[in-house]
Amino acid sequence: MPNPTIRPAHLDDANEISKMCELLWPDAPADEHSKEIVQLLASGHYGTLPATIFVAHDETDKLNGFLQIGLRSHADGCDPAHPVGFIEGWFVYEALRHRGIGRALMHAAEQWACAHGCIEMASDTWIDHSLSQIAHRALGFEIVDRCVHFRKHL
Repeated sequence: MPNPTIRPAHLDDANEISKMCELLWPDAPADEHSKEIVQLLASGHYGTLPATIFVAHDETDKLNGFLQIGLRSHADGCDPAHPVGFIEGWFVYEALRHRGIGRALMHAAEQWACAHGCIEMASDTWIDHSLSQIAHRALGFEIVDRCVHFRKHL
């Protein structure tokens, strides 16, 4: 199989990326995701720190997946003396998985993080999302913590 084609996302990719975001995070509709994506792509920042989105596409330029990466000042298990590249979102359509697309997206993110002075990458996933954990481990990530967060409305 040929290597997947990866490139930085463009503003005109926002609609398709937002549809993938809705599949990844179904608690919010695509139009809500779209606002955040458009702002990130237009500014090159997520909040106040640099960020970008990489997309994988086929020969017809149809998007197959995306990876959103940003800088963070710190992340659990990482050296606090350096910024950290943080994977904010990573998605490949289910029918296209196990073809190297996710790996190629991660490689592009690693290069971006290195260019921004990072010596480590971090990510997270739900504690019960075993497929995501397997994918992260296959690409060299190690588990640094497990946590259950609580909140109480007053």
